Amino acid sequence: MQDTQMQELIDSVMLAGKIMIESGADMARVDDTLKRIARNGRIKEPKIFETTTGIMMSVPDYKLAQVEPIQKRTIDLEKVSRVNDISRAFQLKKITVEEMKVKLEFIDKKAPFFAWTWQVLAAAMISCTLMIMYNGHWQDFITTAVIGGLGYACYYFINTTFKIKFVSEFLASLVIGVLSVLAVRNNLGISVGMIIIGSVMPLVPGVLITNSVRDVLAGHLLSGLARGTEALLSASAIALGIAMVLRFM
Repeated sequence: MQDTQMQELIDSVMLAGKIMIESGADMARVDDTLKRIARNGRIKEPKIFETTTGIMMSVPDYKLAQVEPIQKRTIDLEKVSRVNDISRAFQLKKITVEEMKVKLEFIDKKAPFFAWTWQVLAAAMISCTLMIMYNGHWQDFITTAVIGGLGYACYYFINTTFKIKFVSEFLASLVIGVLSVLAVRNNLGISVGMIIIGSVMPLVPGVLITNSVRDVLAGHLLSGLARGTEALLSASAIALGIAMVLRFM
């Protein structure tokens, strides 16, 4: 394989890993996908190390090495699924290295994502339905949906504007707590606790917790502990916002 083709293959591996980690994939899936791409690109023994903050890869036969930093993390399983599809298409020889790189660059920059209005609507639906599942009152159904949607909208816009994840979660939970207390005081709801529980559900870092456990069980201890710490900080920010409301209101 020529040096230019090898460099394109390495670039594709690093880009695929970057997209998957930024989109919330667990490390076992990332490791499997990257090694599949490398081995089907005729790299016999790829040396790849992934963490939540960076990827390192070397090719001993070619004396090549590369590092790719991970600077943002979110949840976008659509991108993870698309990268998996591309890696399997490359494995089946349906696309070339050049075509794979072009497709990965498209996913990284232009992959579609739900508009914020749909995200807020989904958060509202999740809030009210989970509140009922937790034995809440039907009289709180609409109130929980509205407060859950407003709380998530607050989280979305603060996180988009200031890029500070834990602050946005704290302020969103603060808004949820204040609105829940005011709703009950004005006879728009019955149970403050159930409204709050349902409304904060869209903010709970469920995927982070799941991936943390999966990473630890798969032997990726560094990534598992990092994601577990991030999930703990998110949960603490949410709890602190609610605690402040219940303490002072």
